[in-house]
Amino acid sequence: MSKRISILGSTGSIGRQSLDVIAACGMSVAALTANSSVERMEEQARQFKPELAVLMDEKAAADLRIRLADTNVRVLSGMEGLLEAAAIPSADTVITAVVGMVGLRPTLAAIREGKRIALANKETLVCAGQLVLEEAKDYGAQILPVDSEHSALFQSLEGNKDRGEVKRLILTCSGGPFYGKTREQLQGMTREDALRHPNWSMGAKITVDSATLMNKGLEFIEAMHLYHMPPEKIAIVIHRESIIHSLVEYCDNAMIAQLGAPDMRLPIQYALTWPKRVPGPANPLDLWNCGPLTFGSPDLETFRCLALALEAARTGGTAGAILNGANEAAVAQFLAGKIGFLEIADRVAQAMAKVPVVREPGLADILEADAAAREAAL
Repeated sequence: MSKRISILGSTGSIGRQSLDVIAACGMSVAALTANSSVERMEEQARQFKPELAVLMDEKAAADLRIRLADTNVRVLSGMEGLLEAAAIPSADTVITAVVGMVGLRPTLAAIREGKRIALANKETLVCAGQLVLEEAKDYGAQILPVDSEHSALFQSLEGNKDRGEVKRLILTCSGGPFYGKTREQLQGMTREDALRHPNWSMGAKITVDSATLMNKGLEFIEAMHLYHMPPEKIAIVIHRESIIHSLVEYCDNAMIAQLGAPDMRLPIQYALTWPKRVPGPANPLDLWNCGPLTFGSPDLETFRCLALALEAARTGGTAGAILNGANEAAVAQFLAGKIGFLEIADRVAQAMAKVPVVREPGLADILEADAAAREAAL
C-alpha cells in the first residue's frame, strides 16, 4: 500500500481526483507537477505541502516560485524538474497522469528507482510497452493501472493463477458523444460537440479521443502489454452506461466483470492501496436505480481511428508510436480549430502510410517514430 505519492500532472482531472483519494486515505504528497497552471498549483502546494512543485513552463514556474517563497516547497521547471519529481527519493509511488508522449521519460525514471507506478498515461505503453515492461522487471518496479477499464481487467484477473485459462479480455466502451452517428453527421461536428462526453469528465485531449474511439484503440494496445495478450484475445464492446468497466472471459465461458459508478477515484485508489481495499471517496453504485445495461458492437467504418489503432496493434514495433504521435498532433489541430473532426483519422492514416515501422525498436527508434509521425500528420 502506498504511503507517499508523487503526482505527475496534478492539476488535471486525474491529478485532482488523485489528491481527493490521498486526502481521504491519509497518504502524503512528495511532489506535484503540471504544465502551467500557476494558481491551481499554488493552491495544491499550500494544502498538501510537497517537497517539490514543478511547472513545465519556465515563466509559470518563476511566478510560482515567488508565490511559494514563504513555504518550504522547492520549485523547478521543465523536463529536468519533471524527471526529478518522478525519481524523488521520498516517494514510494508515482502517479503518471500527464497526457501524451511526454510521460514516457519520467515513467522510465520512476521505474529505474523501483517505485510503484500508478499508470494513467496510456501513451507510455502504447509507444514503448515492451521496453517499459522489461525495465520494470529489471528494476523491480510495479505497474498498476489507473484507467477504469484496465483496473477492471486487473481486478477481474486477480483470482486467476493461470493466464492460459483466459479466453479473452473484453474492454467496454461508452461510444462517446457521437455514438450511432453516420460519417455524414460527423462531418460538421465541432470542438464543443466532441467535448460533451455523456458519462465522464476528462481533459480535452482524452475526451476527443473518446469521441473518435481512438481512446479505446490505445487501451486495446495497452491491454496487450499489461496482460501479455495477443490482439486476437482482446475484444471491445459498446456499453453506453459505463457501469461495467471491463470483463474477463475464461475458457469455460464464465465471465468475471468489475462494476462501479463512473468515478475515476475508485481505480485511482485501488492502484494506491493494492493489495488492500479501504474506505474511500468514490461514489457507490446504486444497482436499484442505474437502469438497464446495454451492449453492442463498435462501428469501425464510421470511427476509423479505432480501426487504425487495431491495425497498429496487429503490426507491432513502432506502429503504436506512429499511431499515437500522429493522433496527438491531429487532435491538437482539431482542438485549435484548424481541421475538421473526420480529418483526425485522415491525418493518422496518412502518417501510418508514410512512416516506416521498426520491428524491434529501442528508445531512440520510438522517439524518432513519434517525431516523424507528428511531422507526417501535419
